[in-house]
Amino acid sequence: MDTFVEQSAQARLITAEDREVPVSAVLRYTADDPLAVFVDFPPEATLEGGDVTWTFARSLLDQGMRAPAGRGDVQIWPHGRTRTVVEFHSPHGLAMLQFPTSALRRFLLRTYAVVAAGQEDVAGVVERGLDALFGGV
Repeated sequence: MDTFVEQSAQARLITAEDREVPVSAVLRYTADDPLAVFVDFPPEATLEGGDVTWTFARSLLDQGMRAPAGRGDVQIWPHGRTRTVVEFHSPHGLAMLQFPTSALRRFLLRTYAVVAAGQEDVAGVVERGLDALFGGV
């Protein structure tokens, strides 16, 4: 059984001038971190000119495709029937991207085939996090 999902997605970066700039992204999921999804952006899509990865709850992505969801660094909401907005906030500014909802839905369905909703090994995630934090002390 696959324990990893990776899917390319084309998004539109909405600029302050309301222009739409095409941006490539890679959506990732792993059974080793079953509560999270990762969105990778290449250097040409970032202000710093380096790869950037955002990590947030898989459940947030699921909720945000149906209704506005999230507070803080990542906020997600539907935009019409075919687009989903994902807004990333950082100390350096914010980025608002529109993704095709169909691509996000396809990705989520693939993640649920790896680890079903509600079947995440939360104890394992906590244990690995504590090990990383305390270095096996």
